Amino acid sequence: MSDAVRPATASSGEPVPSQAVLEAVRTAEHPRCFVCSSENPDGLKLKFRVQPDGSVLAFFPCRPLFQSYPETLHGGIISALLDAAMTNALFSIGIVAVTAELTVRFLAPVSLDRGAVVLGAIDKTTSHPLYYVRSELAQDRKTLARATAKFLVRDAL
Repeated sequence: MSDAVRPATASSGEPVPSQAVLEAVRTAEHPRCFVCSSENPDGLKLKFRVQPDGSVLAFFPCRPLFQSYPETLHGGIISALLDAAMTNALFSIGIVAVTAELTVRFLAPVSLDRGAVVLGAIDKTTSHPLYYVRSELAQDRKTLARATAKFLVRDAL
């Protein structure tokens, strides 16, 4: 990774999330990702943005194409969105990792034809290479699904 996209560090030594780092890592490491790449013609093309608190956020339109039960977003799509949010949170600090464990809680159905917001954030790092990450999907400002996960740095596998 070039110095131009190397994550800055806080006084604590922890990396500071950055949109430039997120974009550089996503482009290099996830060039055709179904959820977050603009290069995948069949993909969702979500654009995650780093928020002031260090989390990442993206909007998802919940189109009828992704239906499971009538007027309801498919749970597999929800899980993929939550996983991608956590992945992009790690990208924002220059970490390339894979999902080692994912726990999803479906709290209420996600309606179609209304947008949703998906947010991801890093909870804690233990010792390299393990990261604890969380995400949630909300619609009309109500959390409808959330996830927690353990990610392992890809090069550690």
